[in-house]
Amino acid sequence: KVRKKKKKNTDRKEMGRRSMIHLITLSLLLLTATHVRSDASDHRYSDGDPVPLYANKVGPFHNPSETYRYLDLPFCKTGHEKEKTEALGEVLNGDRLVSAPYELKFRKEKDSKIVCKKTLTREEVTLFREAVKKDYYFQMYYDDLPIWGFIGTVDKEGKTDPSEYKYFLYKHIQFDVLYNKDRVIEISARMDPHSVVDLTEDKEVDVEFFYTVKWKETDIPFEKRMEKYSQSSSLPHHLEIHWFSIINSCVTVLLLTGFLATILMRVLKNDFMKYAQDEEAADDQEETGWKYIHGDVFRFPKFKSIFAAALGSGTQLFTLTIFIFMLALVGVFYPYNRGALFTALVVIYALTSGIAGYTATSFYIQLEGSNWVRNLLLTGCLFCGPLFLMFCFLNTVAIAYSATAALPFGTICVIVLIWTLVTSPLLVLGGIAGKNSKTEFQAPVRTTKYPREIPPLPWYRSTIPQMAMAGFLPFSAIYIELYYIFASVWGHRIYTIYSILFIVFIILLIVTAFITVALTYFQLAAEDHEWWWRSFLCGGSTGLFIYGYCLYYYYARSDMSGFMQTSFFFGYMACICYGFFLMLGSVGFRASLLFVRHIYRSIKCE
Repeated sequence: KVRKKKKKNTDRKEMGRRSMIHLITLSLLLLTATHVRSDASDHRYSDGDPVPLYANKVGPFHNPSETYRYLDLPFCKTGHEKEKTEALGEVLNGDRLVSAPYELKFRKEKDSKIVCKKTLTREEVTLFREAVKKDYYFQMYYDDLPIWGFIGTVDKEGKTDPSEYKYFLYKHIQFDVLYNKDRVIEISARMDPHSVVDLTEDKEVDVEFFYTVKWKETDIPFEKRMEKYSQSSSLPHHLEIHWFSIINSCVTVLLLTGFLATILMRVLKNDFMKYAQDEEAADDQEETGWKYIHGDVFRFPKFKSIFAAALGSGTQLFTLTIFIFMLALVGVFYPYNRGALFTALVVIYALTSGIAGYTATSFYIQLEGSNWVRNLLLTGCLFCGPLFLMFCFLNTVAIAYSATAALPFGTICVIVLIWTLVTSPLLVLGGIAGKNSKTEFQAPVRTTKYPREIPPLPWYRSTIPQMAMAGFLPFSAIYIELYYIFASVWGHRIYTIYSILFIVFIILLIVTAFITVALTYFQLAAEDHEWWWRSFLCGGSTGLFIYGYCLYYYYARSDMSGFMQTSFFFGYMACICYGFFLMLGSVGFRASLLFVRHIYRSIKCE
C-alpha cells in the first residue's frame, strides 16, 4: 500500500511537471505562430501606385512617454483621414496611426507640391510655439519604415534672455526615398531651414505648407532594409563599450566565484573535519557554528503564504524573461516592429501564470500550509496588483494630458479579458496541479519542537546591511549595460545586441546566486537560523539598486521633465524593479536552499 501511494504521488508530480512543460511549449508555439513580421508584407509596387504613409505621433523629444496624436497640432487636414487598425502591442506602445496629408506615389517625384494654405489663429500660433519651444518631433511610417523630423526650430544665436528667442515653424519637408526595382528600401525626411514661418508674436499668421519627393535607386535588397536601424547599436565604438562591460562583469564573476568557492570549500572542509573529529573524540562536547542549529535550520519561515506566493511570482517572471530572450535571439524584436515586445510580454505572462500557480501552491503544501486557495489568490495578485494600481494612476494622468499613452476603453477590455479567460484559469490549473503533487519537503535533518534562541549579533549582520552587500555586486556587473537599456526604453537610442544582454543576464544570475549563498553561510555560522526570508531579500536587493540607478539616470543622464514623464518613468520603473526583486529573490533562495541541503546532508546529526 505504501509503495502504491508513493508511486501515485510520484505519478501526480510527474503529471504536474509535464503539464507545465506542455504549457511552456504551447506558449512558444503560439507566439511564433501569431508573430508576423511587417517585412513579410513584402509590398511590391508599380509606377504610380499609392504607398501607405501614416502619421503616427508628435511629442517633446526628451519626454518619450509624452506623445500626442499628429493631428492634435493644427497641421493640414484633407478631411478624409483614416485611422489604421492597430494590434494590441501597438496601442500599448502609444502608436496612433492616421493617414498623412502627403501623397507619395511609387517613383513619382514632386517638387514643392502644396499641401494646403491656411491662416493660423492666435491660439494655433501659441500651440505651435509651445511645441517648438519643447523640441517637438514627429514620427511617420512609410511602407512600415519609420520617418522622423522636428516641426520647428528656436533661434537662440546671440541672445541670452529667453524672452528674446525667436520661434520658427518649418513649412517645407523633403522626402528622399530609395527603391530597389518594385520595392521601397529606405526613406528619410529633411526640413528646409530656409522655408519657415515666424511664430514669435501672438498674431494670426498665413502659412503655406508644401513638400518635395525625390526617388533614387539602390542595390540594397529588400530583406536587409531594416539593418540600417539595428546597425546603429552595433557601431565599433558602441561594441567596444559593450565588450568592455562584458569583460568587466566576467572578471567580477570569476574573482567573486573563485574567492567564494575557495573560502567556502576551505571553511566547509575544516568544518566537516572538525565535526567528524568531535564525534570521534567526545560526544559530550558542545556543538558550535552552523551544525549547532541543525534542528532549526529547516524550520519553516513566518508568513509562509506570502513567501510561497513571492517564490511562485518570481519563478513566473524568470520564465517570462527567458522566453523574451529566446524570442529576441531568434530576431522577433527587430527595430520598429511596432508593439512586438509589448504583445509578447502580455501573451507570455498570461500563458506562464500556470507556472506561478504550480510553484507557489506546491511549495506552500510542502511548508504544511492548509489554505492553498488563499495562497493562490495571493500569488495572482502579488505582482499584478501593484502593477494594476500603478497602471490606473498613470492612465488617469495620460487621460488628463490627452496623451497617446492613455489606453482606449476597448484595449483595457481586451487586457481584462486576457486576464480573466487565460491568466486566471491557468493560475488555478497550476495551483490544482501543485496541490495534487503532494511532494514532501526534502529536509536532510529533523527539526526540533522548540526553536533555539538566536544569539545577539552585530549591526552589520542585520537584514538591511546584508541586503546592501548582496545587491551591490550583482548591480556592479550590469551597471554599464543598464545605461544602454535605459537610453533605449526611455529615449530614442536603438538597442539590438540581445546576445550581449543575455550574457550579462546570465552573469547577473550567477553573481546573485553566489553572493546569496555566501551570506547565507555566514548567517548560519553565526547561529542565526532564520535564513529563508533573508536569502530571498538579499537575492532581490539588486532590484532596489536598479531603482536607485533610476534616480541617477533621471537627474544626471536625461533631460526628462514634466509631471507626466516623471510619473511614467518612476511609476513603471518601480514595477519593473519590483519584478526584478521577485525574480532575483527566487534565484537567491533556490541557490541557498540547494546549498543548505547539501551541507547538512554531508554531516551526521543526532
